[in-house]
Amino acid sequence: MKKRHIVVGLLGLVSIITFLDRMAIAVTGTTIQDELNITPDQWGWVLGAYVIAYAVFEVPSGAMGDKHGYRRELTRITVWWSFFTAITAACRNFWQLAASRFLFGIGAAGAYPNMSGVLYRWLPARERARGQGIIWAASRFGGALAPLLLVPIEARFGWRAVFVILGAVGLIWALAWRLWFRDSPADQPGITQDELEEIGAGSGDAGHAGTPWSALLRLPQLWLIALAYAFYAFGSWFFFSWFPVWMVNGAGFTTLQMGLYGSIPFFLGMLGNLVGGVVCDRLAERIGMRRAYSRIAASCLTVTAGLLVAMSLVDSKIAVVLLAGAAFAVMDLMLPAAWAMCMAIGGRYGATATAVMNTAGNIGGFLCTIIFGYIVAATANYDLPVQGVALMVFIAAMIFTRIDCTRGFDAKARPNESPA
Repeated sequence: MKKRHIVVGLLGLVSIITFLDRMAIAVTGTTIQDELNITPDQWGWVLGAYVIAYAVFEVPSGAMGDKHGYRRELTRITVWWSFFTAITAACRNFWQLAASRFLFGIGAAGAYPNMSGVLYRWLPARERARGQGIIWAASRFGGALAPLLLVPIEARFGWRAVFVILGAVGLIWALAWRLWFRDSPADQPGITQDELEEIGAGSGDAGHAGTPWSALLRLPQLWLIALAYAFYAFGSWFFFSWFPVWMVNGAGFTTLQMGLYGSIPFFLGMLGNLVGGVVCDRLAERIGMRRAYSRIAASCLTVTAGLLVAMSLVDSKIAVVLLAGAAFAVMDLMLPAAWAMCMAIGGRYGATATAVMNTAGNIGGFLCTIIFGYIVAATANYDLPVQGVALMVFIAAMIFTRIDCTRGFDAKARPNESPA
């Protein structure tokens, strides 16, 4: 097996682990709330503490990887978040739980920007999109595994054991990564000269270049896509945070039913990411990347908004599962388009641009987790905030129609790109 394929496999594995760790608090949420006497509005702050920490520290963590190397930074990130995953088991009240989630978010921030840096140095250009697709599909696979794996563990050993086990798994990955991986392919033991030539000369030695922040942040299209991503994140973070609790308290599922059916949207989201990347590339070849990317994003999010409203209105559990799965799959279908748009806007600084966009998304996710809890506390209605999430997703769709990714940092459209 080629060394770069092992690298992608290790990154896919840690992507699964990080989403298992993220989803653990949501999957065990109803039990934790009952045992620690946490109200719905307080629970919103528990969920939001992670998101805001992740948003604030993502860009600095990514820059640290560029400066110090991804072997060192991904080791630090994984050790940090794994420790605070495990320490969650020791929490006895709201304040301790919120603090542990905030510190967990600080550690997890920067994981995906650093993974992107590894892919840039380890994969030839023709394989980088596939590498990203594998990592994001793996993240959804982790989300799908969370209820299937963690609900039985919680039922057998209690919710605290869930966090201890996940923390240990992350530490094992960090040790393997630190011992095996090298930042430069040329330094990797056992790599062949043929593979180094396939990767490309100098790809493993690309260093950090100073970011022209002033010029980059003056791009109107960057701010526009950041705004769109912030509204879109209401939809994704609903599934990452409140969805398991909504299934039990809002849709009437039992905890075991939630563990079984709650994984379906994430399995379909994994498929949506893989299909979306192919559709995105093919449509861009036909009608140009500006129209292709914006149309895919806007269309998918419009459909998602309608599916979320329908999901909040139906009574049948089968209908809930089908609508939830369809909503998440269609929403994830647009992710390759959104990230491709932002990379195009950022040009040769596309990694920094996507970090800015994703930070805005995490701010939107933070607002979603907090506001959702307050609406439930005030109304005792779990369906009303879901409809609010649908509205935010629809606003994102409208903003995406206005984004022209060809008016980015490099200000160069593809030869087949029309001005319309």
